[in-house]
Order: sequence, then structure tokens, then C-alpha cells
Amino acid sequence: MISETLMGWGMMESWAQVLGSIIGILLIALPLMLAVAMIIYVDRKVWAAINLRRGPNVVGPFGLLQSFADGLKVFLQETIIPSASNKGIFILAPIITFTVALLAWAVIPFDAEWVLSDINVGLLYILAISSLSVYGVTMAGWASNSKYPFFSAMRAAAQMISYEVSIGFILVCVVLYAGTFNLSDIVMAQEGHGFGIVNGYWFNLLLFPMWVVFFISSLAETQRVPFDLTEAESELVAGYQTEYSSMAFALFWLGEYANILLMCALNTLLFFGGWLPPLNVDWIPWFDIPGIVWFLLKTFFFFFMFSWVMATVPRYRYDQLMRLGWKVFLPMSLLAVVAISGWLMFTRYGGAA
Repeated sequence: MISETLMGWGMMESWAQVLGSIIGILLIALPLMLAVAMIIYVDRKVWAAINLRRGPNVVGPFGLLQSFADGLKVFLQETIIPSASNKGIFILAPIITFTVALLAWAVIPFDAEWVLSDINVGLLYILAISSLSVYGVTMAGWASNSKYPFFSAMRAAAQMISYEVSIGFILVCVVLYAGTFNLSDIVMAQEGHGFGIVNGYWFNLLLFPMWVVFFISSLAETQRVPFDLTEAESELVAGYQTEYSSMAFALFWLGEYANILLMCALNTLLFFGGWLPPLNVDWIPWFDIPGIVWFLLKTFFFFFMFSWVMATVPRYRYDQLMRLGWKVFLPMSLLAVVAISGWLMFTRYGGAA
């Protein structure tokens, strides 16, 4: 869309495509970085409210500038690289974590036709990119040449594998129901009727249990409480980040919160109608509200749920984490694939083999 506008102004097609891509990337990356700064503030405010505390309230009005002050402090700190570390990989690890977190946003549709790259295999792209995030953590743990970061890296690898499998089968359920891997088409396929109970823009209620599993797996995928075993401060000091300081440490945080926002956006897109209003009713002017507003409100709601869980649920033991992934979620997601396939066979395709 940006490229077409530039060509309409008389720019050559090749230059318009290059410049349009750069502008599109900046329109996603810069607001995303600002959003990360603000959701860290919101995260701390939610924890404080649940624990009957004030939270950040000094820097700026209502403490709104606290994240920027923290960022400036980290930026001005000295970067310390341990003498025994593998310096190249040590520096590369946070860069990979941050870069991979941004790459996934290329296929996220914020509204109808508001997407940088509307590819037909967008869901596969997300699955591939999200699985790469563990490499930054693993490289950081190994390159630090320290006991606790290395333990954290091993935990991260095992945790990622455990929950990626379940997430993969959940996405198979979504693709079966929508009939496409394109994220925009998945959103448009969500005019469900919930067995005649609800007429709204989300998937059939048959997929609701899979959303619950996906939401919990999202917490594990982003190493959030109660699955933050990679950063368990009572066991591993600060996990894979223990030896990091200054901007290298900040890049891990930026990447982590960008991934959290990504998972909140995927909850919105895959199960709750993306940029579409929640109910399909004529007596409320839902459609007068821009689609991107609905998308942001839904994404923020899921982020609030992430913060709520973090402030209220205690950390799992590692054996509980593995048991939940392999002995509970994996069988559930496999059964869901069979159940949804059967349901679609007898309802949508008339029982045809």
C-alpha cells in the first residue's frame, strides 16, 4: 500500500518498493519499541495494584517516564564482558534475541490490509521465527562460561521444545478450521456462531479449550511466571542474563517484551477475531470504531492477563513444567486435532471421506 502511494507520486517502481518496505518496517519497529517501554510500566503498575502498592510514580506524570529513565540508565552503564567468555557469541546473543523478536511482526495484520508482508504461509513463518528465539538464550548461557547461565540455557532449550510441540498441534486445529495459513484470512474466517449460542467474531466454541492451552503455552514460550525457570532468581541468580550489563542486558529485555506482545497479538488474531469487533450485532455501532483500535484493545487485554498471572501464580517446579507440557498439553492437543477433524468432516464436508 505504501509502495503504491509512492508510485502514485511518480517514483520508480523499484525505488518505491524499497522505500515502501523501509517505511513499513519503521512504522512497525518504532511504535513497537515505544509500546515495549510503556507495557513495562503497565506491567509494574499491575503488579503493584495487585500487591496493594503504588508502583512507579516519581519520574514524569504518574511515573510514565520511568521506563525511559531506566533505559537511559542502562545505556550509560559500562558494558562488561567476562574475560573467560566467548566474546563474539556473548555479544551476538542479545542481538539475535532482539532481532528475532522484531522479525515476527512482519506478518502480523493490524487491520484489513495493514500488514507489512501478507504472505500465504504467515502462520508457518511465525512458528519458524518464534522457535528461533531460544538460540539467543542458549548462546548467551553457553558463551558466558558460567555455571548458572549454562543451566538456564539448558532449561530454555528443554522448555521451548516441550511447549512448541503443543503449540504446533493447536495451530493445526486453527488451520483446519480456517482452511488457510494466511493470518488475515484466519481472522476473516472467525465469524463463528458458537453452536448457535453466540454470534460474534471468534472461532467456534469447539476451539475454546485450545485457546486456554495456547494461552498457557504462550506464558511458557515467553518464559513468564509461572514458567520463568530460565530466570529463577532463587536458583540461578538471573539465569542466562547473569553476566550481562548495559545495552546487552537491555536488548534481552526488549526482545522478551516484544515476544510477549507478539504472543498477545497471536491470541487476538487466532482466536478472538483480530481487528474485528467482538459481537456481530446491528444495534451497537461496532464497525464505526477503526479495526486497529479493536486489535490494540484485545492485545492489551491479553497483556493484562499475562501481568495478572505473573502477580498471582507461584512459580512451577521444573518437573511440573515438563509434566504439564508432555503429559497434559500434548495429549490434549492431539485429541483436539482428531476431534476437530471429525467435527469438520461431518459438519462442513458432509461426512465425505
